[in-house]
Amino acid sequence: MSRYVSNVKTEIDRWAAQGLIDRATAGQLVADIETRRGNGLSFGSVLAIMAATLVGAAILLFISANWELIPRLTRVLGLFGLILAGYVGGAVLKIRGNPAFGEALYLVGAAAFGGSIALIGQMYHMSGDETEAVFIWCIGTILAAAGLRSPILTNASVVLAVVWLTMRGVDFNWNNAFPHMFLVLAAVIWAVSYWTKSIVARHLLLLSIILYALMLGVETSLVTVGIGLALVSAGVFLAAHFAADEVERFAQLGGPYPAYSLVGFLVGIGMVQAQSFENFGPMLLATLVAFGGIVAALLMRGRQSALMRWIAYAAFTVELGFLYIVTLGTMIDTAALFLFSGVALALVAFFIMRIEKRFNTKPLEGAKA
Repeated sequence: MSRYVSNVKTEIDRWAAQGLIDRATAGQLVADIETRRGNGLSFGSVLAIMAATLVGAAILLFISANWELIPRLTRVLGLFGLILAGYVGGAVLKIRGNPAFGEALYLVGAAAFGGSIALIGQMYHMSGDETEAVFIWCIGTILAAAGLRSPILTNASVVLAVVWLTMRGVDFNWNNAFPHMFLVLAAVIWAVSYWTKSIVARHLLLLSIILYALMLGVETSLVTVGIGLALVSAGVFLAAHFAADEVERFAQLGGPYPAYSLVGFLVGIGMVQAQSFENFGPMLLATLVAFGGIVAALLMRGRQSALMRWIAYAAFTVELGFLYIVTLGTMIDTAALFLFSGVALALVAFFIMRIEKRFNTKPLEGAKA
């Protein structure tokens, strides 16, 4: 975030120096970007959150290690006291102007809540499994995030939702249905993230939805889900390109992020390739579509996102290697393998250098930020 802010401030200064905007407007823009910077996490905030995580883990480990020695009433009161101290103490610190340590205490309260679910369930011999405990933990963290307007708790709720999705998705108990409830959790957390002003949560949710689609494809049909994911990702990419302002007004991600759409598209195509690995025709078609999508993404949004460019370069290299494996791997010997690999890497390097040179030298005309 700090690099993004620094780059924008540099551009604002350049625009003002060239007379494209007046100094008053430049000052207002700098003030706005500085406000956005204030909403980010500093290094001190990260250390405070790490410290809170370690303290919470230490407290829970101490309680669990000495669980049998503590009277039952004292256990329950101690657990609820720890939760209350985390949430109320965090709120007090935030009111007094210490948001970093306040958010850190919120995290301690959320960790105490999760530990309480497991320990109280064990104490009263309640039925259920770990996935149900994680689900309740996630719901409680979402409610706490909304009530306390906490971005760190919103982020934590995304992590818990993904943990629950993963645990249910890899569950070998065939009596359990696929965890489609994750989409409901994701929608609720997305809505809460607007209230808590957590951009990070929305970024994590976009990645987690791709993970959900991948797990759904493994559970049902790689080809069907893969094609659907690729089409939806391509549609989102086109919307973000041709209606960038409208998409950003809804998503509020802090700028254009076409990388997620490209990742979703590539994951979808990869699912199709994995399913049709032994069927040369569909596999080759999927690979050509992947190449076409990579090139289109670079030409349309390559200049606006360095991250997207490097994802595209990596995908291009992987697709080239995949194409070699399924087409030429059985037709040449080991010596020719090294020759082909060298030529392929040279082509990739040439492709990347030409693209980067084009982006660095061609003026940006009429492009949207």
